[in-house]
Amino acid sequence: MRVLIDTCIIMDLLQKREPFFADSYDIFYLSATNQIDGYLTAKSCTDIYYLMHKLLHDNQKTRESLSTLFKIFRVLDTTALDCQLVILSPISDYEDAVMDETAARNGIDCIVSRNIRDYRNSSVPVYLPQDFLQIL
Repeated sequence: MRVLIDTCIIMDLLQKREPFFADSYDIFYLSATNQIDGYLTAKSCTDIYYLMHKLLHDNQKTRESLSTLFKIFRVLDTTALDCQLVILSPISDYEDAVMDETAARNGIDCIVSRNIRDYRNSSVPVYLPQDFLQIL
C-alpha cells in the first residue's frame, strides 16, 4: 500500500507529542519494515526541516533527522502543474490541495493526517492515524 504521510504525523513522532506519539511510531515502523510504502512530499521535507531546526537550533542534528526520514520514506516531487491545478481544487486549504494533487498524480492509495477536516473533498482517501492502523 502506497501511503502519503502528512507533516503533522512526522512531527508527532520527532517531537514525541502526546497523545499522538504511539500511532505515529506505528506508522514509521510499518514503513521502516516495508509493510507499507511510506511517502513524504518535497514540500513536507522543507517544513519538517524548518520545524525541527526551530526546536533543536542545530543545523547538523536537523539534517541528521531528515537523513533518517529519507531512509524510511520516499519523497514525492511536487510539480509546477500540481501547484497550478489546485487553484480550482474543491479543497480550500491550498497546501493540503497541493498534497492531494501530488498524491493523486503519483497513484498514492491514501493520505494519513490528523487534519482530515481540510481534506473533505480529497480525491485520495484520507485517514486519521488510528483509523489507518485499524484498516491494516
